[in-house]
Amino acid sequence: MTSYKYRLEQKKPHTGTGGVSRGASVRDFPASVGLAGVSMRLEPGGMRELHWHANAAEWGYVISGSCRTTVIHPDGHAYTDTFEPGDVWYFPRGYGHSIQGLGPEECHFILIFDNGDFSEEHTFSITDFLTQTPDNIVAQNLGITEERAAQLPQGESYFVKGPVPNDSSSDGAYRRNSELTSTHRYPLSAKQPRRAPGGGTQRTVTVEDFPISSTMSGSLIELQPGALREMHWHPNADEWQYYISGQAEMTVFLAEGNSVTEQFETGDVGYAPMGAGHYIKNTGEEVCRVLIGFNNAHYEAIDLSEWLAGNPIDVLSTNLEMSREEAAKLPNDTLFIAPDQGKKRS
Repeated sequence: MTSYKYRLEQKKPHTGTGGVSRGASVRDFPASVGLAGVSMRLEPGGMRELHWHANAAEWGYVISGSCRTTVIHPDGHAYTDTFEPGDVWYFPRGYGHSIQGLGPEECHFILIFDNGDFSEEHTFSITDFLTQTPDNIVAQNLGITEERAAQLPQGESYFVKGPVPNDSSSDGAYRRNSELTSTHRYPLSAKQPRRAPGGGTQRTVTVEDFPISSTMSGSLIELQPGALREMHWHPNADEWQYYISGQAEMTVFLAEGNSVTEQFETGDVGYAPMGAGHYIKNTGEEVCRVLIGFNNAHYEAIDLSEWLAGNPIDVLSTNLEMSREEAAKLPNDTLFIAPDQGKKRS
C-alpha cells in the first residue's frame, strides 16, 4: 500500500563545504507526484551556489537562522533579500538564484517545488555550466584569459563557502537595480493568523498576497495538543507537508474503501493528493507546527463541517441514518480546528 509519509530528516544527506541538504522527489516518495521538497542547512557564509531549475518553481520557508538570496529576472532586474525565520520566498522556474547563510548560527530552510519529479541533484549550476563550456568561450564571455578560465572550479561545486556578507558594505546588496522592497520576500510569520476556538492557528500566503508566487501557495498551521485540523480536502491542489515540531496523525482517504493512516514526528514529510480527504491531529504533548505547500497559487479547501452545515436537516438525517434531532446537533458552521474532546468535556 502506498505510504503518505516520508522520513526526510533521516535520509542520507548531500554534504558539501558549508551546507547540507536532504531532498525527496517522487522517486524517493512515490505518493508525492505533484510536489517535491528539500530540507537544507547552511553554515554562516555557506552558499548554495548560483543555479537555476528548468522544471520547477521554488517556494522557500525559513525555519531558523537567516540567509540572503539573489535572483535574476529575464528582463535583467536582479534582487537581493535577507530572510529571517517565518519568511517565504518564491523563484519562478528558470530564474537564476543563490542562497547564502548569514549567521551567527546555521540557517535551516525548507524548499518546496511544484513538480514531484524535481530533484535538487539535477539543477543547472554555474560551475557546471562553465566547466562544460570550452575555455576559449568562457574567457570571451567573462573577459578573462583562457589560462584564467582553465583555473575556474572544475565540475559542480553545489555548496561553496565564503565570508559572511556585511550589510553595511558593498557586499550587502547587488551592484545595480537594488530595490528597497523586493518582489520575492513575504513575511508569513508576521501575517495576522486565522484563529480557531478549537486550539490552533493558520497563516496562509497566496498569489493574492504575494503576486510573484504564480504557481504555489502555502500555510503554516499550529495545533494545540489534542486539536484536530478537521476532515477536509483541497479541490485544486496537492498538499506537501513538513512537520516542523511535535507529533501528529493523518489519515488520507482515497475513495472506494481505501485509506492510509500515518503517524508523524518532527522532520517527517506528509502528502495528500488533490481531492483526497484528510485531517491532521496533534497526538503529542506540545504544539504541532506544520508547514504546508500547495501546487496552486490559490488556496481552496472544503471542510467537512462546512459542507454538512450547508445541507438541509432531512438530507443529513437520511444520508447519515440518524434522527433529525441528532442531525440538528451537528456543527452548523465551519469548525476548521476541532478541540480535544477530553478538554471540551471538562
